[in-house]
Amino acid sequence: MSALICGSFAYDNIMVFPDHFKNHILPDKIHMLNVSFLVPEMRREYGGCAGNIAYNLKLLGGDPLPMGVVGSDFSPYAAWMDECGLNRAHVAQIDEAFTAQAFITTDLDDNQITAFHPGAMNYAAQNNIADATGVSIGIIAPDGRDGMLQHASQFVDADVPFIFDPGQGMPMFDGDDLKSFIEKSTWVTVNDYESELMQERTGWRAEEIAERVDALIVTRGSEGSQIYTSDGVTEIPTAATSSIVDPTGCGDAYRAGLLYGLMHDLGWETTGRIASLCGAIKIESAGTQNHSFTRDSFAARYAQAFGQALNW
Repeated sequence: MSALICGSFAYDNIMVFPDHFKNHILPDKIHMLNVSFLVPEMRREYGGCAGNIAYNLKLLGGDPLPMGVVGSDFSPYAAWMDECGLNRAHVAQIDEAFTAQAFITTDLDDNQITAFHPGAMNYAAQNNIADATGVSIGIIAPDGRDGMLQHASQFVDADVPFIFDPGQGMPMFDGDDLKSFIEKSTWVTVNDYESELMQERTGWRAEEIAERVDALIVTRGSEGSQIYTSDGVTEIPTAATSSIVDPTGCGDAYRAGLLYGLMHDLGWETTGRIASLCGAIKIESAGTQNHSFTRDSFAARYAQAFGQALNW
């Protein structure tokens, strides 16, 4: 059975400015800002939540079925998906828009200036959950607002359990929207900042959110993650890393681990540790889809990280 992954596909255009923004932005002139940064280093990465989650779930040996809308410039990404063996049956392409794109410029202080163009992502509502067959689980990751709302209702209509992952899409939704998502979903996953924001907007404490779903999963970076269920809170440790290169996409890798564990009924302690290790492996590589592992190497590293064999 497949995991239907609803979310964005995007190009991440990452540039490095070999200086400090503060040397070129005059504090008394920010009301009439007009600056240009020479960026001799640039790379373009394949990204977007649906693409990233599907990539990691495929590495784990799962069967991802990504669903999203892309633009007329998607050909290189499509070739990459084919190379990775990722199913494109529900990746809709439209000619009147570009694929979503982020333009990120980082200076020597690790300050960032980012521009994001949603492009084809705004057409996410044209995809219908009912068009996908053989689906046992789903996830709603950040995407176009209307698409996210529509897909939540469609998952319920299709009787498919799903994870709600608002991520960077959180600002699009008010308290009532978030309450509706929570009450429709089977699981909710957020990072610690998003958890606080969700509690503030809904007026529900973490424990109250957990009462309405099978589990609330809160990631906390280097402090690990917490899984709230009716049985209490399960603490998930982090996995050791050889280096910290790029945290971008670690959350998506973690969510792929969640999907895999849930699809195979592995229990929360094992599921959380698989997710944690996915994030740790990703952080050791630049970009969101440049890391790789085999099932054997993953199982060996799992045993090393957590002191127990991985029975999957």
